[in-house]
This record gives sequence, structure tokens and C-alpha cells, in this order.
Amino acid sequence: MNNFKYKPDGNVLKSFMKSDVFFRGLRGPVGSGKSVGCCVEIFRRALQQEKAEDGKRHSRWAVIRNTNPQLKTTTIKTWLDWFPEEQWGKFTWSVPFTHHIKKNDIDLEVIFLALDRPEDVKKLLSLELTGIWVNEAREIPKSIIDACTMRVGRFPSMKDGGATWTGVICDTNAPEEDHWWPIMSGEVPVPDHIAKEEAKMLVKPDNWLFFTQPAGMLERKTEDGSISEYVPNDTAENKLNMRKDYYPNIVQGKTKSWIDVYVMNRLGSIKDGKPVYPMFAPDIHVAREEIPVANGVPVYIGIDFGLTPAAVFGQKVRGRWMLLQEIVAFDMGIVRFAEVLRQDIATRYGGCEIIIFGDPAGDFRAQTDETTPFQIMRGAGLSARPAPSNDVALRLESVSAPLNRMIEGQSGLLIDQRCRTIIKGFEGGYQYKRMQVSGERYADKPDKNHFSHIHDALQYLMLGSGEGRQILHNMSNAPRPFQAKREFDVFTRKPKHRREGLWSRM
Repeated sequence: MNNFKYKPDGNVLKSFMKSDVFFRGLRGPVGSGKSVGCCVEIFRRALQQEKAEDGKRHSRWAVIRNTNPQLKTTTIKTWLDWFPEEQWGKFTWSVPFTHHIKKNDIDLEVIFLALDRPEDVKKLLSLELTGIWVNEAREIPKSIIDACTMRVGRFPSMKDGGATWTGVICDTNAPEEDHWWPIMSGEVPVPDHIAKEEAKMLVKPDNWLFFTQPAGMLERKTEDGSISEYVPNDTAENKLNMRKDYYPNIVQGKTKSWIDVYVMNRLGSIKDGKPVYPMFAPDIHVAREEIPVANGVPVYIGIDFGLTPAAVFGQKVRGRWMLLQEIVAFDMGIVRFAEVLRQDIATRYGGCEIIIFGDPAGDFRAQTDETTPFQIMRGAGLSARPAPSNDVALRLESVSAPLNRMIEGQSGLLIDQRCRTIIKGFEGGYQYKRMQVSGERYADKPDKNHFSHIHDALQYLMLGSGEGRQILHNMSNAPRPFQAKREFDVFTRKPKHRREGLWSRM
């Protein structure tokens, strides 16, 4: 440990690490030392922990990332760069990933968890912890942050002396404007579409602090206000640990939205991928006023199951699709989600016929349960059926068709302005991810991200309600391939004579 050296480079980073407040959030550009600072903060707090009766400083931390690939390739990699196995002890690569450091009087257990693994989420909600580090918090919903605050301060137990310091630390690149982070930090007001009860959960407690680092570069503008170039920012943090050309190199070939988020540390969305629905236009497809429920018209609901269930409500009125409502949940089992859905239907759509379509994969039993999501839905009094197909191309076409359709001079699909996740997905959040190769190459399927669940639900709604019927009909009537039993001459419409010798092998 005598060789361990770290010095935060930057006033904001120093202030973040000096603070003893219960919740601390650090937002900055890429390369600003956020993740490393959080790694060192875990170790520093382990050093400060008061000794127990056995003479050891016991502490236990959880490190959280949105997905397992991100956890392994980014978060754990950074941790092991600073705490390599050959110096700090073996890293356990079985789930849950764990690094148990026993050095001198330190007994530090660090557990790494990914939120896309149900077993990891369940593990998080049962852990007794000293502290939690949430890496890249813009990917994490507020409900998980709230859950984290309830799991810390529980190790060591009070009978063993308790934790000297306990709390939650977070780091992130700049999130979107309606994310819980800028709302709670006071940078933006609470959006109008957020319900009053939810808004109460977005008031910053007195024991929460947010720290914002300077931009990595500065903009130079022409007289007309357009950006002419990016130049180094003298107040940028962590410069001592980076090459001087780090930021000038990474901005090359990047979009302004990418630079704004990752270099300038500005709130906003990244439009680096290719939008799935390039034909979407907010002025055409988003209603200026709330869309009322049409009495006597069936309400179609599309549902995507899983750990992040989502539902979309829509009606077809005079040939036009009206998307009325979205429900996006996190860490909610299908039993609770079905109850939420049932209550919303009873409250808002009581006089309408309800027709529900869900992910066809939801008709399969889970390994740990004999019931399927559709059976659970029916048990809650909701008659749900699988969408007719799970073919991705077909699902996308079932949404593209009404987007492109014009009926009496109006769009074939209109979205209520309160469906913020759907709209942001249409605006580019739901995208084909850019491939890490030269040229303009993208993945052949939409990226699985925050926007994909609600858009999957929309696709099931559209496909189930009949938008894909014509496409399915055309597919079913398409010529089918066949295996000829003998050679056939298509020009004479007669069987070919079998060739002998060399020609028979050509």
C-alpha cells in the first residue's frame, strides 16, 4: 500500500472527494477522472473505517452498472487497473463478481452488479452494505437510486461498531434534460408531464450534493454564432493524467450532440446512431394538446415483458392511430405490473373495450416459475394474447406504415405529448448503433437501450391490431422454395437427361 498514489486533479473532483455528505453525484466529460475518483473513494473510505475488535477495518461496497457487458469491459476494467489481482488479491469472476481485498488491517469486499441480470437486482435488494457506487448514473432510474439508499449503513452492524461513513456515490456523463439528475440538482424545472406524486420524489434532500466538472474543451464561434473550432479548456480536470491531444483527437468526426454530452458536459441526448424511424417529424406526429379518449372505440395495449416492462395505449379513430399513454417501469415483476395496468385501465378506460397484445416470448414459462406472463395477466383479469409475430423487420414495418400514411391531410399516427419516452425514442433514442468500424456502418437490429422496451411494446400493439396483417398476408402467399427430385429444364419444361462422365460432376 505504500506504493499506492493518487491525487485528484481538479477543484471539483477534490471537493467531491472531500465531502462527507450521504449522497454525492459527480458529472463531467469523458476523461475527467470520474470513475477513477470513485474507485479511490471506496478505498479511502475503507482506510478511514474504524477498527473492529479483531483489529480489522471491515467494509462492504456494491458497484452498479446498467448492463453486464458495460460492467465487465468498463467498470471492472477501471477497478482492476488500480487494484490489480497480483497486488490486491484474486478477483472472483463468477456471479456476483467480487473483489475481496485483505491487506494489512483492511478487510474490504467489493461486489459488482449489473442491472440487466435479474439475479443481480435481487442480490442488490438484499445486501447489507457500507456504501454503493453507481457508475454512469444517467443509465439508472431513480427507483434504483432510492433502493440503494436503503441498503447502505447496514455493514458493519451497530453491534460491531457500525460504519464510520456510509452513503451513495454516483458518477455520470451528462444525461438528458428530463432525467432525475438535472431535476434534483436544480438545473431544470420538473417537466409538466411528470405526475405530482412522482415530482415529490425529485426534490433534493438536504444530505444530497451534485458536483459538475468543467467542459473538456471550449467553443470558438464565428460572427453568425456558428462553431468554427474547439480549443483546449485550461480549467478542464484530470489533465495531468491525459495526453494533451486527448480531447482534440476524440472530437474529430463526431456529431455536435456527441461533443455536447461527452466533451462539453451539456445536458442532452446523443444522436450518434441511426434513427430507426427517420420519417418521424415532431411537428406532424406529436399532438399539441392532450389527446382525449374516444368513447366507444376499442383501446389497444401493447406490452413488453421482462425486468423493465412497458405498455403503450392506443386507439384507431377514423383510420388514424392515437397513442394515448405509456407506462415504463423498472425492477417490477409482471405481477405488480399487471396490477398497475389493471388500475390504469379501470381509471381511464373504463367504458372501452380493451384488447391487449404482448411479446410472443411471454408465452414461455420461466425457468424458476411454471406460470407465464400471459397467465399472470389473465389471473389479474386482463385478457392478453401474443402478438402474431416476433420478426423484427415485420414489427418495424407495422409502425413505419402508419408513420408514413396520410389521411385527409393528417398523419396516420399521432402521439400524446405526455408519451415522452416514445417521442424521444422516435427522435433518435431508439436507434441502430454505429459499428466500431470505418465508414458509415450500423447494426442490423435496433439497439437494446432505455427506449427499446417501450418501442417493442408499440410494435406489438401495431402488429396485433392489424397493421401487419397485409405484410403477413404477402409473406404467407410468397412462393416457397422446393427441392427438385431430378434435374429439370425450365425452358423446355421437361426433365433433363442425366449427363455422364466429366460433365456429370460440373
